[in-house]
Amino acid sequence: MRIIIAGSGTVGATLAEQLADEGHDLTMVDKNTARLSELMERYDLMTAVGNCASMDTLRDAGVQNAELLIATTDSDELNLLCCMTAHHLNKRIHTIARIKDPEYTNQVYTMSSSFGISLCFNPEKQAAIEIDRLLKYPGFMKRESFASGKVEIVEIKIDEKSKLKDVTLMSIADIVKCKVLVCAVLRDGKAITPSGTFTLRQGDRIFVTAPSENLSLLLKNLGLVSQRAKKVMMLGADAVGYYLAEILENRKIDLKIIEKDRARCEKLSALLENADVIEGDASDYAFLESEGLSSSDALICLTGRDEMNMVSAIYGGNSGVPLVITRLGKVDDGKVTENLPLGRVISPRKLCCNTIVRYVRALEKGSGAATTIHTIAEGSVEAVEFPVKEDTLHKGEPLKTIKLRPNILVACIIRYGKTEIPDGNSSFKEGDSVIVVSGRSDVLSELNDIFA
Repeated sequence: MRIIIAGSGTVGATLAEQLADEGHDLTMVDKNTARLSELMERYDLMTAVGNCASMDTLRDAGVQNAELLIATTDSDELNLLCCMTAHHLNKRIHTIARIKDPEYTNQVYTMSSSFGISLCFNPEKQAAIEIDRLLKYPGFMKRESFASGKVEIVEIKIDEKSKLKDVTLMSIADIVKCKVLVCAVLRDGKAITPSGTFTLRQGDRIFVTAPSENLSLLLKNLGLVSQRAKKVMMLGADAVGYYLAEILENRKIDLKIIEKDRARCEKLSALLENADVIEGDASDYAFLESEGLSSSDALICLTGRDEMNMVSAIYGGNSGVPLVITRLGKVDDGKVTENLPLGRVISPRKLCCNTIVRYVRALEKGSGAATTIHTIAEGSVEAVEFPVKEDTLHKGEPLKTIKLRPNILVACIIRYGKTEIPDGNSSFKEGDSVIVVSGRSDVLSELNDIFA
């Protein structure tokens, strides 16, 4: 597919990496020639230098023949104008716009046809929703949701006190007291698709598939923290912070926001009824202690600097805060931060990419395309939810009789809203949803792609 990415920032670069790996014909547009040269050397793409909302620049980028344009710049207004211009030049093109300002959200949805926008994405809002999900179940490192929230893939780290340390996978059910499936293990930076005889060891990060109703039981039987955070301190209050504050206010959470910028503090105080907004420096740890850091249930680091967030997270953990959540914008949260005590790490740019990749695959495959896509195990494994359609192969056949491609695992079958962790005798039929786990090198566009 011919795709134009407008904006070469962290979001645009992350999209370029993923879409280039899937073989799409990419053109990146930006004014920054040095940045474009860097990305052209790193990924298989073409570039066009200039203002991405300019007709001339978009023509240079090949907008007349492109099938999709993704506007990812930091400016909502520029993204909107870029999509409008692209749609004017090519009525058939699909456009996706990054919109982060809460003031524009409803307006863009209402006027989407006027702007020529097919889809909006908001990395900041997605990050806020993900942080809230972690606050609800603090024992998990990460949570990925499927089937409208009926199924989860959760990440658990095996530490020296874990009940799963030195346990084989076939013995896990005796410990957790509910049916789950370990669909991937990350060990020493390498993703493994484990068998039943695989033995877990300290330092492993495991990815467990389970029905959502089993999450509390899973936490309880593993002896992990299960009490939801009630007293939260937030450092920094950009767009992610505002969206999160709105969510936490609705849940009656005791929220204290530390923000250095006075104008931002005044704006937040006017918008938020119950949050305690305090002007202060997040790097002044004596000040944070005076504001009750050590007695907080959770610390959320959302300053504009990754380095500040990382240091604050480490300090919060050393101060005894039970749950620490760190937002990273540019730092590679896998390779660089693997052994740092940062708590739960959120990357907005990675969260939004799953939504866009799903849209791209849907354009190619239509109704049989994935309905949900999540990358896990530091991006080396992909979990995908597919509908079972009329033309899907092997319907009604036991899984043990079906030959799958290497490194493919059928993790869950959803039928009439009920979830099943399958065994060899399980089968799927038309109307079901199937969650499949595979290596990232295997691009799955539809369910039939999993069969050998």
